[in-house]
Amino acid sequence: MGNQVEKLTHLNYGEVPTSDPNGFDGGEDGPRIGVSYIFSSNDDDHDEDAFDVPPGDRLPPIPVEMPTFDPHNEVGCSVHYRDECIYQRNVAEAKDTPRPAGGLLNTCRPGDLLEFVARGQYPHWAVYVGEFQVVHLHRAEIKSSFLTDASQGRPGRVVNGLYRYRALPPEVILRNARDHVGDGELCWRNAECFAAWCRYGKREFKIGGEIRIGKQPYRLTLLFSQKNRHVLEFQSLEDVIMEKRRNDQIGRTAVMQELAGHLSSTNQTKDGSLGSLD
Repeated sequence: MGNQVEKLTHLNYGEVPTSDPNGFDGGEDGPRIGVSYIFSSNDDDHDEDAFDVPPGDRLPPIPVEMPTFDPHNEVGCSVHYRDECIYQRNVAEAKDTPRPAGGLLNTCRPGDLLEFVARGQYPHWAVYVGEFQVVHLHRAEIKSSFLTDASQGRPGRVVNGLYRYRALPPEVILRNARDHVGDGELCWRNAECFAAWCRYGKREFKIGGEIRIGKQPYRLTLLFSQKNRHVLEFQSLEDVIMEKRRNDQIGRTAVMQELAGHLSSTNQTKDGSLGSLD
């Protein structure tokens, strides 16, 4: 299937610096964590390795019942490039409750972005191209599949409104998706990057689409409540998406626990309450 691409994998929060142990947003001078990444395998494969996928475009049925999706455990967040908001998921105001994949067929239009979700799994994105078909990145290959097969039993929703970029005309979106079916030498790290590139055409969604020059112009703000939020900084949109998807996979509760553990440890270190190791 061509060259296998590798993704950027999250480093534990304990391995990166933070400026404030409280985790509250203080505007431009609020708490920040600078996040770094190292190379590993594609995140979309982590939840699908248990399934034996035969040759061809159709995906196998799910052998066991998929974990239910808990919308209350979603992580609300926004992404800014410098001062411009380019992505936002407001969980408190969300009206896009996931529905069974079959129900999406009545609402999808060619060019729509779809997101399939399940508890403990990375979201899987696809482009609806009409005639009950989607194009998506699956196991390091761009495939054309029936929508219900691509969902693998997960509920889904239309997510055209998450990214704030202007969408390309529907015919261009479909051409972007269909022209890459069968590709094994990929320019995208995961299904979300590929689907978003098809719809918006931004090179930032591609591998190496941005030059890393040391600065971190992207800010991912995790929204836990009106007063409790945390900001992480990144060098590229690609890195932001990797972190955002990791948070989606582990869920809101785990993200809050992880941050609380790191911030508590940082606070104790600053206060000198941690003794030296023997």
